[in-house]
Amino acid sequence: MPINIKRSIRAFLVLTIFAFLVAQRADGKGPEDPPKGIRTVVIDAGHGGIDPGAVGKLGKEKDIALAIALKLGTYIEENLPDVKVVYTRKTDVYPKLIERAIIANEAEADLFISIHVNALPNKPNTQGAMTLVLGQHRADENFEVAVRENSVILLEEDYEITYDGFDPKSTESYIMFSLMQKTYFKQSIEFGDFVQDQFRERAQRNDLGVREQGLLVLAQTAMPGVLVETGFITNAEEEQYLMSTYGQEIIASAIYRGFKEYKEEIDRRTNLTVVVNDALPPARTPDNRPAEEVSPDQILFSVQIASSKNKIPTDPSSFKGYSQVSVIEDGRWFKYLVGKEDSYHGALDRCSQIKADYPDAFVVATKDGSIMPLKDALEEINR
Repeated sequence: MPINIKRSIRAFLVLTIFAFLVAQRADGKGPEDPPKGIRTVVIDAGHGGIDPGAVGKLGKEKDIALAIALKLGTYIEENLPDVKVVYTRKTDVYPKLIERAIIANEAEADLFISIHVNALPNKPNTQGAMTLVLGQHRADENFEVAVRENSVILLEEDYEITYDGFDPKSTESYIMFSLMQKTYFKQSIEFGDFVQDQFRERAQRNDLGVREQGLLVLAQTAMPGVLVETGFITNAEEEQYLMSTYGQEIIASAIYRGFKEYKEEIDRRTNLTVVVNDALPPARTPDNRPAEEVSPDQILFSVQIASSKNKIPTDPSSFKGYSQVSVIEDGRWFKYLVGKEDSYHGALDRCSQIKADYPDAFVVATKDGSIMPLKDALEEINR
């Protein structure tokens, strides 16, 4: 086996294990912790400092990327106060690719957005915006993008050691990207689609779509992530647009709107998605009484399927026609429950059915209309 391929596979294993361990730490929550949704986003302004990125007749990629990144972060901070914004850089400095990934991983971010500017010197009429997600390049033109973005590691000392022999100009090195498990592929694509919709429909930019690409900075982050190519600095008209305050605001606002739509969708799934399963029978006690008729101070067991900071009506229209949803306010969270069983094992059976569609569902105990520790509930009913 050629040495470059050996190095690529070894790099793939190192990066995969690293991402897995970080993801395990980030997701190592107890079953009763409320779903997180989108709470932290890392915004990465590409290039910077000694690395100008792509250079046009009037400007440099590093400056345009930073201006758009700062505007995007400001839009999120001002309009979505429940989201923490972390920047990989806020000035003209050059963080290494590995340092950008470490910042994102240590922040336990829910999304990574890297802002860049495209370039095709041999095709100066090319214009438009595209969003790249981690994957394998599929065309020579796309490979040029990967080489350009990954070649920044050549500016770093000991890059061969840091990136375990990865050669950004060797096609063999990109084998690792075709082998890597696409853990966050679907979410990254989904976010990219939201952004490209905004570029096309609101910003009136040429939509070049969401594409796969072997990008080191995305490979090293343990979360969904994209690299947004906001336009072509080698197109004279588009360069002027990208360098203007107006153009930067339009681009940043388009990414912000895409982010807002993506956040709303993920929050809806993680906090408010309710499984509709009409095959589940109504909850009843062992003596065949409806569970709603039991004494209010009796311990009951339910299946928690969702939680939210905002109270949602439990009528069928709010929960896709499902009528057996109740809500309990627990601290700052509203928790949505299915069923009321006086048997713990009965609730477990119900939970196992729900888990087929909602893997994060779990059994909770309630008394006097409040959630109580499951351990205390089991001890009390077994006295």
